[in-house]
Amino acid sequence: MAFFEGNKMTAGYGNGPDIINSCSINVDRGEIVAILGPNGAGKSTAMKAMLGLLNLKSGSILIDGKDISSLSPQDRVKKGISFVPQTRNVFAGLTVRENLEVGAFLRNDDLIKVIEEIYELFPVLKEKRSQIVGELSGGQRQQVALGRALMIKPSVLMLDEPTAGVSPIVMDELFQHIIKVKETNVAIIMVEQNAKQALSISDRGYVLVTGQNKFEGSGNELLKDPEVRRSFLGA
Repeated sequence: MAFFEGNKMTAGYGNGPDIINSCSINVDRGEIVAILGPNGAGKSTAMKAMLGLLNLKSGSILIDGKDISSLSPQDRVKKGISFVPQTRNVFAGLTVRENLEVGAFLRNDDLIKVIEEIYELFPVLKEKRSQIVGELSGGQRQQVALGRALMIKPSVLMLDEPTAGVSPIVMDELFQHIIKVKETNVAIIMVEQNAKQALSISDRGYVLVTGQNKFEGSGNELLKDPEVRRSFLGA
């Protein structure tokens, strides 16, 4: 049994067709799992279902063996699940420090120690702590978003396209930061379009096609799989 599981999830939007069909994804603490696939495959939908932003028609969500399928997104956050959306993931008019403080809305203890831990993971945030986030580069803003998500000391971190719109150099830097977060024993699920690079840092991966599990395996196995390479990795 994995630490965080979405089992046989079927869900869609409103009265529309199902976007994911009996889709299963799981992740352990200290592990990075990538969700890959073509546009419209249901990658972000699967993540939203696990977060509770989308109601399941069937299937279940478990964290640490406990079924949380009926919990609201807010209550799932209280269980230790943190989410960084692809867009609108920072408060551009606030400083770096203020963004981190906003992320600590569930904490009642001393924030200074937690913020210092975030600064250790992301040194540029300490350097820019008094700067308005809207003035930062795209890569720095993503670090703010990651740092803010970590302020609740989550056990699960969900990332939706963390490297969207950044340069290859910045992408590599962000992935290195994600590896550092993993080393703090956080379970990380990441939806990512940059499939090759994502698999290279992932312990395991899932490839979705039309809302269903098409391939799964270790990052290395998927990188070497001829059909995955031909269909999804441009090789």
